[in-house]
Amino acid sequence: MFKSGFIGIIGKPNAGKSTLMNLMVGEKVAISTHKPQTTRNRIMGIRTTETGQFVFLDTPGIHKARTSLGRRMVSTAMNVFNDVNMLLLLTDAGMPLGQDDTRIVRSLKDITIPVVLVINKIDLIGKEKLLPLIDGARHLHPFEDIVPVSALKDFNVDRLLNIIEKILPEGPRYFSDDMITDRSERFLAAEMIREQITLYAHKEVPYATAVVVDTFKEDTTKGLLRLQATVHVEKDSQKGIIIGKKGGMLKKIGRGARLEMERFFNTRVYLELFVRVQKDWAQDSRMLGEFGYPSD
Repeated sequence: MFKSGFIGIIGKPNAGKSTLMNLMVGEKVAISTHKPQTTRNRIMGIRTTETGQFVFLDTPGIHKARTSLGRRMVSTAMNVFNDVNMLLLLTDAGMPLGQDDTRIVRSLKDITIPVVLVINKIDLIGKEKLLPLIDGARHLHPFEDIVPVSALKDFNVDRLLNIIEKILPEGPRYFSDDMITDRSERFLAAEMIREQITLYAHKEVPYATAVVVDTFKEDTTKGLLRLQATVHVEKDSQKGIIIGKKGGMLKKIGRGARLEMERFFNTRVYLELFVRVQKDWAQDSRMLGEFGYPSD
């Protein structure tokens, strides 16, 4: 018996959705940082075993959006309900259930597919606090199961995978065995650059940044990939921060992204980065479309 299907991963920002998906896939296909709202698009991650194929759909954090970009992100997350066989709702064990969690649970009221509640980051709390969390969650929604995990410590994730396999229907291999994502190499490279910006830049700068890979070419004579990418920001002051003193910040971002690309693509990478001011792009529907964000 071969099980297969699509699993949507939803939750509020910074619940650990991307970290968990990467762990379940066995390869880093979605960027993840300690900062909220790192994921902006729906990212597919594929795990294939002898007995099943799990197609995970990582989504942006569901939150009260204040920009056009934010509304598109939330819409992307909510639309996944219609495209999957089951949902994983992630909550953060270290954070009390708030308005965002309640809003998400309310949105599940009329869906008929199974929902598994995954309480993540249990390494941050003591065992005495976990049981009350689980008991309280039972009253929120008729969950198919409630699974406490630590994606960071790889604790109880195997049990979660076993539960997913039991719930999924019998089905075909939707993708070849060696495929781990449906995203293009250009998209993945842009995300690796944006990950480094999110790690090194502070305050509003990561959220005002979009990355577009302008050229992606394989140089077979020298055995490397040549990439040129543009970092778009909303203000001149943000451009100065991204470039940094004597170009130091841009060099740091570029080096970190290049090392990630070399690990993922398994080849040497030559990366050139440029920074351009595109005023208020996060509120501009045309620019959002050009940068690859689906309409809300």
